Amino acid sequence: MFYDILKAKDMVNLDGGKFERKILLENNNSSLSIIALKKEEIIDTHTSSADAAVFVLDGEVELHFDAEKFKVDKGEILMFKKDTEHKVLALKDSKFLLIKI
Repeated sequence: MFYDILKAKDMVNLDGGKFERKILLENNNSSLSIIALKKEEIIDTHTSSADAAVFVLDGEVELHFDAEKFKVDKGEILMFKKDTEHKVLALKDSKFLLIKI
């Protein structure tokens, strides 16, 4: 995979019934993944073992942290600290990079 140009949006699809995740790189608690979610699909409440960033490639997602929620559109990035409880809701069919560092 190294030294290849990847078309990230084409690496996962929205045809399946549940969200699709493809891990591109992984090392200890750090990783780079691409995730596809259908409109109104939810990734239930969970925590991240590392600081993380969500970069939306296509669509629009909403991240919920306790009483706060953030809408992240195509081309935008949201960063958050490890051990922060959150969930993800797809407002549109969406694809995003999940970066854990």
